[in-house]
Amino acid sequence: MRMAGLAFDEIVIPLDQPETESRIREHSAAGRVPVLRHGDLTVWDSLAICEYVAELAPAAHLWPEDKDARATARSVSAEMHSSFTVLRAALPMNIRADRPGLPIPADLQAEIDRICNIWRDCRENYGASGQFLFGGFSVADAVYAPVVARFHTYRISVDKTVQDYIDAVRSLPAMQEWAAAAAAETWVLGREEAGEPLPDSTGIDISSSPKPR
Repeated sequence: MRMAGLAFDEIVIPLDQPETESRIREHSAAGRVPVLRHGDLTVWDSLAICEYVAELAPAAHLWPEDKDARATARSVSAEMHSSFTVLRAALPMNIRADRPGLPIPADLQAEIDRICNIWRDCRENYGASGQFLFGGFSVADAVYAPVVARFHTYRISVDKTVQDYIDAVRSLPAMQEWAAAAAAETWVLGREEAGEPLPDSTGIDISSSPKPR
């Protein structure tokens, strides 16, 4: 919505708190975030929100105009939306942390490689007109922004093409505002931010890396 130039009010609900569930359900019967309220309409899935915003702001071109590029953008966005469960567990989203040096087991590396291949293929085939996956900023970039943040937090080793893309996303004012807002939060979310061991499917103990700043 920020990239589309749409004005909106943001309600931040801290997670992992006693009142979290009840507060979310005030806005969404699904009990999950993100959720978008627009008049009497509630949209409670992140990809559906992206589709709705693209329809609200057609001038922002949040999907590529070329039909082949648009189909590919939708495919890679849907893959991110439904896949990469190992990465989600092993590299928790924490935009305010700096945690290099984690071991990368084979199943995690396979998902990292797949994401890097997606980014390289999109940049090579559709990205000539700009810095992003399909040239100009699109829903695909919004969907992969949390992965960009994870790759930076955990200092994942990548090639120049992928690093240039990471740098382009991280340089967006909207991303910088997101990081600044996270840094200003005072609450601690979950065991891993509290410094306790967080076992996952890869067997990685992520608490052994530096604590959030």
